[in-house]
Amino acid sequence: MKEEVILVDENDKEVGIGEKLKTHQEGNLHRAFSIFIFDSKGALLLQKRTKTKHHSGGLWANTCCSHPRPRETTRKAAHRRLNEEMGFDCDLKEIFSFTYQVKFENNLFEHEYDHVFIGKYNGEPIPNPEEVCDWKWIEVEELRRNIQENPDAYAYWLRISIDRVISHLNNNWEFED
Repeated sequence: MKEEVILVDENDKEVGIGEKLKTHQEGNLHRAFSIFIFDSKGALLLQKRTKTKHHSGGLWANTCCSHPRPRETTRKAAHRRLNEEMGFDCDLKEIFSFTYQVKFENNLFEHEYDHVFIGKYNGEPIPNPEEVCDWKWIEVEELRRNIQENPDAYAYWLRISIDRVISHLNNNWEFED
């Protein structure tokens, strides 16, 4: 069964349904989400995408990212995929959304209206090996340095959103249990 994504306009209004791979081949704007899970000390849980992904395989990315299915809310999809990819679920808070577009070397595009969620979790994930080949907790300042020194090791959407996520955390969210 082919996966479908929700096509949207620049205001995140649904304008149709598209087959996932075709949407990425044509560069159509579609709804997506990115999840950033932190532990109580403020470390971020990263995943390394499997090399079999359509794009960005083998790169470090935020905890989870994906697309809601047609007739599925973004929040429900975020919880579903967090469990499917990382083997756990937790409370999630949407903190902002943004639109970005990038063309990859394999001629696929990401053109996403991306909803960003944060959450807190102190356990160990149980990643799905079809989605994730490695994972780690990392301090945000160490991540910032690593991205500066080796940007090609990180997914594009992580590189362009991490400063805004950190800024939000510094202003609005405590890590106290």
